[in-house]
This record gives sequence, structure tokens and C-alpha cells, in this order.
Amino acid sequence: MAEANKGKALNVEVDGTSYQRIPIRTRVVMPGDDLDQIVREYTAGQLQHGDLLFVTEKIVAITQGRSYQLDEIKPRGLARFLSKYVTRTSYGIGLGMPETMEMALRECGTPRILLAAAVSAVTKLFGRRGDFYRVAGYKARSIDGPTSHTIPPYNTAVVLGPERPREVARHVRTLLDVPVEVAIVDINDIGGNILGSTLDRAGEQRLVRILKDNPLGQGHESTPMGIIRTV
Repeated sequence: MAEANKGKALNVEVDGTSYQRIPIRTRVVMPGDDLDQIVREYTAGQLQHGDLLFVTEKIVAITQGRSYQLDEIKPRGLARFLSKYVTRTSYGIGLGMPETMEMALRECGTPRILLAAAVSAVTKLFGRRGDFYRVAGYKARSIDGPTSHTIPPYNTAVVLGPERPREVARHVRTLLDVPVEVAIVDINDIGGNILGSTLDRAGEQRLVRILKDNPLGQGHESTPMGIIRTV
């Protein structure tokens, strides 16, 4: 289990404390799988008192039935129009395709997405970036589009953000035999967010710094969970 993903170190130092990041490799999580079973199966015998278990938002969303194949999504004209103006980044397609924009319209509501687009269009004129997602909210930020390096079948799917991530974190904690903290995380190669956890605010901010280089990876690693352990 304790093999670092390619190019990722297992240990990191944050605020003078050393932490070990231990990726947990699993089978591919599919729609219809039970998150409780997945967590119990792959954390059994791995956790120690004082650890933190972090779970990617993607597998939470998948087990909640929030994954859609591209051919299931029929984008409206507005989605096609708006997606043309989204900047695609090196780490993901975001809302820069009609299918992901369509899901953003459904998730966030058309008025909010139009407001976000309008604000973004104005502030970009002054060299400011990121206002679209700040206005649209975490539901828009959490939508994952298909990419060639994503593990199948999600290389042809749109995955939404998870519902009630804070409640999920608290529930997962009750499943574990060892008292540990739990966090549902959205981490990529340029940063990340804690969507829900059993930590306080300071603990969440520290966790973002511990995970900032994305030790789970973004592709075929099949490591949707991990353990943070103080060394």
C-alpha cells in the first residue's frame, strides 16, 4: 500500500512537523458500489490511532450515483455557447465542454451560472481570473469532465461533486475501528479544497498544505483514499 505515486514523495514537512502520506490502492469504484463497504475493505488493518483518512470526492460522488456517461447528457444551446468561453487548464477540462457546462446549469441553476459568466466577463477585462467559479460555487468547481488520462470508464464520464460531504465524513468516521479524523477532499495538481471533514478550520487548512502536491495522482493510479500519519 505504501508506494508513492510516480513523482510523489511519501513524506512531507509542514509547519515544522513531518507527515507520511500513504496512498490506498483500490479496485475501480463503480456506480452502485457501497462506500461503506469500500472504506471498510481497504482500510482494514491499515489505520493507527491519530491518523487522518482522506477520501477523494470523486468516489463519494460515484457511489452516490452522481456519475454520468457523456451519451447520457444532452447539452442545451446555452451550455454549448457558454462552454466556448471557459479556459481549459492543464489539469482538467472543467466546464469547457458542453456536457460539463450542462451539468453545471442543472446543479447550480441557470441564473447563477449566467451571473457567474457575466461577472467573469467583466473582471477578466481587468486581468482578474477565477471569478466564474467563485460566483458559481463549489458545485461548479467540483464537476469533473472526461480526460484521456482518467481511469476508464471515467475517461468518458462527467462526475459531479458529492452531496453532503461533511455528513459523509462524519459517517465514515463511525465505520472505522480506530479513532481517526476523516476528510473528503478535492485535490488536483494545482491545489485543492476540503469539501467536508471532522477537522476544525485550522486542521483543514493544514491538510490542504499537506496534500498540495496531490500525492494520489490524477490518472490511472487507482488510489482514491489515503492516510496522513505524523512521523
